[in-house]
Amino acid sequence: MRAGLDEATRRAVEDVLAPVDARLERDYPGEDTSRQPVHTVYVPADRYRAGLARDWGAQARAAVDAAGGIAAVLDAAAVPVPLRDAVGERVLAKLDREPVEDLRIDLEDGYGDHGAGEDDAAVAAAEALRAELATGSATPFAGIRFKSLEAATRARGLRTLDLFLAALLDGGEVPDGLQLTLPKVTAVEQVAAMVTVCAALERAHGLSAGRLRFEVQVETPQAIVGPDGTAGVATMIQAGAGRVSALHYGTYDYSASLGIAAAYQSMEHPAADHAKAVMQVAAAGTGVRLSDGSTNVLPVGAPEQVRAAWALHARLVRRSLERGFYQGWDLHPAQLPTRFAATYAFYRQGLAEATGRLRNYLGRVEGAVLDEPATARALAWFLSRGLDCGAVDAVELDAAGVDPAALGDLLRRPGAVV
Repeated sequence: MRAGLDEATRRAVEDVLAPVDARLERDYPGEDTSRQPVHTVYVPADRYRAGLARDWGAQARAAVDAAGGIAAVLDAAAVPVPLRDAVGERVLAKLDREPVEDLRIDLEDGYGDHGAGEDDAAVAAAEALRAELATGSATPFAGIRFKSLEAATRARGLRTLDLFLAALLDGGEVPDGLQLTLPKVTAVEQVAAMVTVCAALERAHGLSAGRLRFEVQVETPQAIVGPDGTAGVATMIQAGAGRVSALHYGTYDYSASLGIAAAYQSMEHPAADHAKAVMQVAAAGTGVRLSDGSTNVLPVGAPEQVRAAWALHARLVRRSLERGFYQGWDLHPAQLPTRFAATYAFYRQGLAEATGRLRNYLGRVEGAVLDEPATARALAWFLSRGLDCGAVDAVELDAAGVDPAALGDLLRRPGAVV
């Protein structure tokens, strides 16, 4: 048989597609396989101090005791009976060991306008964080949310960021878990400007190029649909030139900007689902992570009020997890028990199926479900996330026939069979 494609045709195809290959490799490098926190806790800067996370854990434990014990938390989170003991034990241990995974010191909406006093607050926050880093008591991820780059707050936001970073670096290196949050982004040029700011700060402090990255808060309709009809978040990711680390959905600012009545502003409003679906598609394959927002219905008051708020919070956490949003915001210590209960139940419910399917895939054993490499990667992601947050442990994976090291291989090399 004579081949129909000659060498000239093959070269022509390469000439057309080689630049496309390079662009795709640059713009879609794949998922960030490092640990992602399950939540971000927002604390106004004037309330932040060293040891705050530990205090939140103690307050969370006190809230559990006052509202019916861990059984009440498990009831509110609708944890299935076979999982209750394991989930309950892990939740209580988490509240003692690591109650906050990601702490955001808020110098924006949660802090307000303190005029020149914000200078002192920014420096004090940086010094408190540095003190925790020095003693090893800092949360795994921590950083600040400064004011937006809109005209009215731009100068204040940049000054706060500058002062915070200078004070933080005065006592040591940039911590691995440093998070910088850019709120209320309304134009792609604001993201480009933030790239310029990060590069200037790196030069000023002798940091390696690209060391500083930032989260973009999706709180405005312009971030979802730009004036030309394109998806704003997609162009923002590209304008970030590799510095955008995550997209965080802002439940209440976004809802209010659409004119949704306060009583109906929610993480599960159809407008919220639309925005998050756009975020999800825009971020896929870019290495930019996603975070859902928060509920402002807090578990406070009489025990029955606390339990009702827990039920709402746990349901929303589970809803986000099922939709591929593995992170959210928490605003009160009493939200921590249901954050971890719902999260742990999610991973433990899927543990047997995920380990079984991945074991069959790795061992090339045919089962009732024929998984492809992309699905095997998703299974590895599921188990890896469960390990990171403490929902499952390596001993359990070993017992189920899945080597934890195999998860890393699958995540680093998409589709590879170990």
